[in-house]
Amino acid sequence: MAMFTGALTALITPFRNDAVDEAALRELVETQVAQGIDGLVPCGTTGESVTLSHAEYAQVIRIVVEQTRGRVPVLAGSGTASTRHTIELSSAAKNAGVDGLLVVTPYYNRPTQDGLYAHFSAVANAVDLPIMLYNIPGRTAVDIAMPTLQRLAGLPSIVAIKEATGNAVRSADIAAQFGDRFTILSGDDGLTLPILAIGGQGVVSVASNICPGEVARVVRLWREGDAVGARLLAQRLRPLYDAIFVESSPGPIKAALAMCGRIAPEIRLPMVWPSEAAQAQVRGVLIQLGVL
Repeated sequence: MAMFTGALTALITPFRNDAVDEAALRELVETQVAQGIDGLVPCGTTGESVTLSHAEYAQVIRIVVEQTRGRVPVLAGSGTASTRHTIELSSAAKNAGVDGLLVVTPYYNRPTQDGLYAHFSAVANAVDLPIMLYNIPGRTAVDIAMPTLQRLAGLPSIVAIKEATGNAVRSADIAAQFGDRFTILSGDDGLTLPILAIGGQGVVSVASNICPGEVARVVRLWREGDAVGARLLAQRLRPLYDAIFVESSPGPIKAALAMCGRIAPEIRLPMVWPSEAAQAQVRGVLIQLGVL
């Protein structure tokens, strides 16, 4: 589906005085759209979704949908460790007017492959929206196995997968086995080009919080046949890709935005603000890129 292609920003959630900063969030959305991003993904890992109350979750989704005004698709992160809670958040996101859902594998409780299938099928049957699976075993401790993907292919509303395994071969295997059945997007900025090369259609990006136009241009250049231009731009952004994960995300990318005066320097426990050393690395990269 068109909404799952290109560069989509895994949007941070700005806080001020421990509340969602609506003005900053609206400005972030406006900048993203103005600079050519292809889609927005609020309330994912980068949006600190696990620390948002249900009311805050609904608030963030509402603000993003309102401010976007249909100019780009909005996919709400709605996956949790509970199938019931995932359905509740997915329903709230649908009521707010999102275009689709990003549903992560349930974390911490480590379901079996049968449990994964039952979880995703329950969400798909309960909420009539296109779903992008989010596979990130490094954070969830569970991986969607290929036979399970084969079963999930029988659910028509599951149309895409965000592959954040850190393994481009895995994405190549999905592309080879399923062809166009699933749209594949990179879940790692640094693997965007390899995943595009094996048949992927874009990236759900953390880096694009700070430079949406350039991240989107990497994908656009590749899809227009300018592999050299895409590679050169990706190489220019490579230090940023590294810096924003020098400590646990979204700390470094929020620090980058705070340095640019875009958000207040706040993150919610158990996350803490990046160390001075991490901030120095981020600042150096922003200066190198001409952002600061």
